[in-house]
Amino acid sequence: MLSPKRIKFRKQQRNISTGAAHRGNTIAFGEYALLALQPKWITNRQIEAARVAMTRHVKRGGKVWIRIFPDKPYSKKPAETRQGGGKGSPEGWVAVVKEGTVMFEMGGVSEELAREALTLAGSKLPIKTKVVARREVE
Repeated sequence: MLSPKRIKFRKQQRNISTGAAHRGNTIAFGEYALLALQPKWITNRQIEAARVAMTRHVKRGGKVWIRIFPDKPYSKKPAETRQGGGKGSPEGWVAVVKEGTVMFEMGGVSEELAREALTLAGSKLPIKTKVVARREVE
């Protein structure tokens, strides 16, 4: 699973992730990409599930780039705990994804196979996604 090697602070504030992405919204490496159409937190497990689905569908051919990284810790208080007593302990890691962010890129495979694989990866994620080609974005 993806997680940072070290961080400065153990806990972070939640913050509101509205608006469109200003960075990470162009295709940089591959020919085809999976674009986020909604803002949401994507967990490290969801990123891994999408990656596995893509690589298995193309039978480990081509190349896959993961453009998001879960570098934000999220905390959770235990069930049936009274209010007060501070912030809960860190539960896992999430990547903050805004609308228009390129999450995954793929190259070295045919367009049909890439679109199928990226659609399959998008179904593993909790947001609406769109498959785009480099020529469509430019």
